Amino acid sequence: MDAEQLVFRALADPTRRAILDALFVRDGQTVGELVALFPEVTRFAVMKHLTVLEEADLVATEKVGREKHHHLNPVPIAQLADRWVSKYAQPFTRAMLDLQSAAERRPKTSHQEQP
Repeated sequence: MDAEQLVFRALADPTRRAILDALFVRDGQTVGELVALFPEVTRFAVMKHLTVLEEADLVATEKVGREKHHHLNPVPIAQLADRWVSKYAQPFTRAMLDLQSAAERRPKTSHQEQP
C-alpha cells in the first residue's frame, strides 16, 4: 500500500480522526492519556489505532523515560489537500471569483417602490 492509501485508510475511521483531533489540541500525549479520552474504546483498540496512524506517518512517537509520547504530524494531510482538494476546488473557486467580479461590474438598478 502506498503512502497516500495509508493516509486515506487512517483518516477513514472516526476514532482515528478523534485521536488526531486530541493530539491537535494537546500534542505529546501518552497512550494512557488518549485512552482516558475514549472511555468507550479499550486500551488495546487505542493502541491499534495509533499503530495505523503511525504507519500512515500521521503520528510520530518519542520515548521519554518509560513512556511513549505521541505527536501529530500534519504534513501527510497537507500533502493530500494539495494533491486532491486544491486541484478540485480551484475551478469552483475561479468560477466564484468570476461571478463576484461580474456582479460588482454590473450597474446597479434602482427598484421602484410599490404601493
